[in-house]
Amino acid sequence: MKKYTKYGLLAAAFLVGLMGYSQNRQLDNFRSPDKNGVNVFEAPKDTVSTFDGIKVRVGGSSTLQFQAIDHENSGAVELIPIGDNFNLATANLDLDVALAKGVRMHLRTYLSSRHHPEPYVKGGYFQVDNLDFISPGFLEEAMKYLTIKVGHMENNYGDAHFRRTDNAQAMHNPFVGNLIMDAFTTEVGGEVYFRKNGFIAMFGLSNGKLNQAVNNPETTGASILAKLGYDAQVSEDLRLRLTGSMYSTGKSGNVYLYSADRSGSRYYLVMEDTEASTSGNFRSGRYNPGLRNEITAFMINPFVKYKGLEFFGTFETASGKADAETDDRTATQLAGELIYRFGGTENFFVGTRYNTVTSDDPSGSEITIDRFQLGGGVFLTKNILAKIEYVNQQYDGYDTTSIFHDGEFKGLLLEAVISF
Repeated sequence: MKKYTKYGLLAAAFLVGLMGYSQNRQLDNFRSPDKNGVNVFEAPKDTVSTFDGIKVRVGGSSTLQFQAIDHENSGAVELIPIGDNFNLATANLDLDVALAKGVRMHLRTYLSSRHHPEPYVKGGYFQVDNLDFISPGFLEEAMKYLTIKVGHMENNYGDAHFRRTDNAQAMHNPFVGNLIMDAFTTEVGGEVYFRKNGFIAMFGLSNGKLNQAVNNPETTGASILAKLGYDAQVSEDLRLRLTGSMYSTGKSGNVYLYSADRSGSRYYLVMEDTEASTSGNFRSGRYNPGLRNEITAFMINPFVKYKGLEFFGTFETASGKADAETDDRTATQLAGELIYRFGGTENFFVGTRYNTVTSDDPSGSEITIDRFQLGGGVFLTKNILAKIEYVNQQYDGYDTTSIFHDGEFKGLLLEAVISF
């Protein structure tokens, strides 16, 4: 790994100093970053408060992969030679602070990522589940069901982002790679949740910007987010969840929904040309439909878990265009995961995922990308996970001049994850 920058040293010093005040315990209304957070979606809303003063929870994640992947195309554009070796280790630093009864702050910093070997802040938010800090009992009945989140934060579009790898936080992803069309963005905004008897409703607004600035005010308008669903433990053995989500903006200088993840893809340098670099070409293996200035996207996610067997699905469609285009284009994504967890505490798992994208590509071609993943893993402890994955991704419909014409990559990845 590259040497620490001065910012890395400051972050490390801050971490060491803060450890004296850290309470390594579960906070209220908090999704655990370890094995206990698997198959948790929105942070749970606790019915009993344990707050007895400000508490700071210092956490973090670290991952390392060994990659043995080959790639090929028709030869129209030469691919960069890649071999079998280790990737740059990635690391996160998390600060979670209980500030008052039902009031929590979260901040995540990427200490090292594929695109940024130096530390930078991913984002953070302020979450409110109780308003007693205003006045004891203030809106007490309403706040039994409401949650408010405000910040420069990961937007809650769809359920797939709860199972994706977020730089070094790979504990909750049963595979090594994320989806081909990886919906993820961090924007300044707010979300309001209503949850009662298993029903979930969310409405949010954001400013539609990944990089925050006050200039060019006429180029970007607000983005609207919404989610509606149901999540219930039907019986001791059966859990059902079904949600539908929307993300929409009618005016944006640059829509980042499928390109905001600057931490990068897990498939290093696949299908890249000979001039590519690991940090500069950090989205290898992903697809961005290029709906740059207008977009409306919908995602439906069913989740079923019966004993150790679980299914998670994704149906997604995104429509929109760039300003230079006269007509809307559409991209559609389907994905299905079948996972079997076994062992006394479900410490072992095996699974498979099929993921396909069809799109009206900006090049004018009707393209299809198919990916098959087969993998498994073992939780050595609740904080340590080892995973293996076989991946095969194929490209179809690209023009003969494209680097993706008759493209394919396939091979094995091993990943070790620590998260606490």
